[in-house]
Amino acid sequence: MSDASSRPGRLVRRLAQLYAGLALYGASSALLVAAGLGLEPWNVLHQGIAERTGLSIGVVSIAVGALVLLLWIPLRQRPGLGTVSNVFVVGVAMDGTLAVVPDSHALAVRIPLLVAGIVLNGAATGLYIAARFGPGPRDGLMTGLHRRSGRSIRLMRTVVEVAVVATGFVLGGTIGIGTVLYAVAIGPLAQLFLRLFALPRATDATVAVAPRTPERVILRP
Repeated sequence: MSDASSRPGRLVRRLAQLYAGLALYGASSALLVAAGLGLEPWNVLHQGIAERTGLSIGVVSIAVGALVLLLWIPLRQRPGLGTVSNVFVVGVAMDGTLAVVPDSHALAVRIPLLVAGIVLNGAATGLYIAARFGPGPRDGLMTGLHRRSGRSIRLMRTVVEVAVVATGFVLGGTIGIGTVLYAVAIGPLAQLFLRLFALPRATDATVAVAPRTPERVILRP
């Protein structure tokens, strides 16, 4: 089969990976919320804002993602299809999952929810990044700050996420053992699933892909 004839099938697979990854990311984040044992950094902020405004955490996630995307303009970042899709799909999937997951105060239920949320979040990250349709708004912010400031990606990520967690905690977001486990586990899990879901590179570029993101960054929606 020629490269030209296989290209449509390749694009379909990439799109399927993109949207499956984004939906799974939102669903896995909802499991962490339902577990109530600590959230990943940005969802600490989202939950804190939701507590203060009365909005759902999914709606807050969409609003914050859109605001962060506006910050790309002075940083001269160019979004991809995955960037724009991220803003809406993750928040909708979070709210949809939270609507069907029952509340529980038993640790026998909350701990498995936490573990499942972290593992599925890693799988979602691998699916989403491997599709190569551009970084999420929050990660694009960090890589943009890296390019504009000349500071390391690690420093930019640390500064931004510490500020996000601190603000979210003050507003009422949940920090706990889940936050620590997520921070420790998400990197190795994402790398594992990136290798699992990696697509062979095409011989020519497609227009839907945003500029390449530094390889040392573990991207998250």
